[in-house]
Amino acid sequence: MKQRDTSKATTKTSRRKFLKTGAATAAGVAGAATLGFPMVSRAQTVTLKMQGAWGAKDIFNDMAMQYVDSVNAMGGGRLKINYLVSGAVVKSFRVQDAVHKGVLDAGHGVTVYWYGKSKVASLFGTGPVFGQDAHLGLAWIHNGGGQELYDELIGKLGINTVGFFAMPMPTQPLGWFKKPIKNAKDMVGLKYRTVGLAADLMQEMGLKVTQLPGGEIVPALERGVIEAFEFNNPTSDRSFGAHDVSKVYMMGSYHQAAEFFEIIFNKTKYNKLPKEHKAVLKHAAAAASSTNFWLGIDRYSNDLQWLTKKAGVGAYRTPQSIMTKQLAAWDVMISKLEAEDPFFAKVLKSQKDFAHRASFYYLLNQCDYKLAFDHYFPGELPKFA
Repeated sequence: MKQRDTSKATTKTSRRKFLKTGAATAAGVAGAATLGFPMVSRAQTVTLKMQGAWGAKDIFNDMAMQYVDSVNAMGGGRLKINYLVSGAVVKSFRVQDAVHKGVLDAGHGVTVYWYGKSKVASLFGTGPVFGQDAHLGLAWIHNGGGQELYDELIGKLGINTVGFFAMPMPTQPLGWFKKPIKNAKDMVGLKYRTVGLAADLMQEMGLKVTQLPGGEIVPALERGVIEAFEFNNPTSDRSFGAHDVSKVYMMGSYHQAAEFFEIIFNKTKYNKLPKEHKAVLKHAAAAASSTNFWLGIDRYSNDLQWLTKKAGVGAYRTPQSIMTKQLAAWDVMISKLEAEDPFFAKVLKSQKDFAHRASFYYLLNQCDYKLAFDHYFPGELPKFA
């Protein structure tokens, strides 16, 4: 009998076994790789059109760009914001209307610019001070029910937006005057620029108030429409050229001592975004709170030095008698506004209760920073009258 040659059969079997084993091994490696690496988002790429309420040279424009840069960096190429300066599509006071209508996808501004729709809006940044600064104000927003009350206000007004808050602004100066203000009587009858509830406050103190966006302030001062004004900080004031028309800068006030930015999105557009995009837009606002504040402290302090040492501006501490008068004026306004609007009273109570608790801790625990400054830099600060 002829003997069968099994060498070829053995080779074929070995090859089949190798290929089968190799395929199984490859599948196992692929499975391990799937478990070992995070899933890549397949969300559709979205580009949002945002306009700020700020001129191209304003530091607030830089701060808006810090938010935009954070979104674009965290968006991984799938979520982008194209940012436009004030006036590119609408004027500063019309940003919210444009976002509401979908003309813009997003806006960067402050609630006080639309408080004409409801004075409650001014409580989210430019309301009375119960001892809280803007850091504590943002704590109320995030942990004290402020965000929920803001959302409720937007819903009540039928505004088609979603909003977040950022940047705990330092106390805003009383502003620019032709001569030093020594007491509240010196302000009576002055034609003065401010916005929001601060306008009501200054009217209560006897001033004649005109509400203007930042870019219109100095031209109004030059034309005599106003005689004095406040905006926000030394850097913005320098960029406006305030030092060219006034040389007296009064520092410290209760008119706007705890403000922050409002970052808004068209609600219809926002609701269609995937979950990860919504998270980026929200958490980028928290990141901007830090980057904005750090930038502000650096630039504001540098520009105050420039104003006083290079531009011939006299920086004065607002007398305590004026700030006491402001608190009395707030009392009158609060009583009136609470009686007129139950929702105003509801929001204010929430804010006041949180400020009471938080400020008690904050002020009791704070060291005296002025004492330390005076120790190392004696005689530099203007006398606190």
